[in-house]
Amino acid sequence: RLMALSEHERRGFLPLCPDFLIEIASPSDPRADLDAKMAEYRASGLRLGWLILPDSRSVEIWTPAETTVLAAPATVSADPLLPGFVLDLAAIWQPPF
Repeated sequence: RLMALSEHERRGFLPLCPDFLIEIASPSDPRADLDAKMAEYRASGLRLGWLILPDSRSVEIWTPAETTVLAAPATVSADPLLPGFVLDLAAIWQPPF
C-alpha cells in the first residue's frame, strides 16, 4: 500500500490506516473517545487493533468484523496477522513504578 502512493504522498502525513495498532488507555481517557477512535480506525481499514485497558485489566481485540474482550490475559497474540508476535502484559498490569 505504501509503494502505491506518490513520492509526494510518502513525504508527508501518510493517508493510510495501519494494519495493526496498540492503544493503551490512560485513566483520563473518556471511554466514548476510545470507542470513537477505535471505530474510526476500523472504518478506515484496520485489520487488528488492541485496546488495552489497564484499569479493568482487559484487552479489547478489534477486527473488521467484531470486537472481543479478554479479561486479564497474561499475554495477547497478533496471530495470524503478525505470526509469532505476543505481548506480555505483566508490566502493564503491574507497572514497575
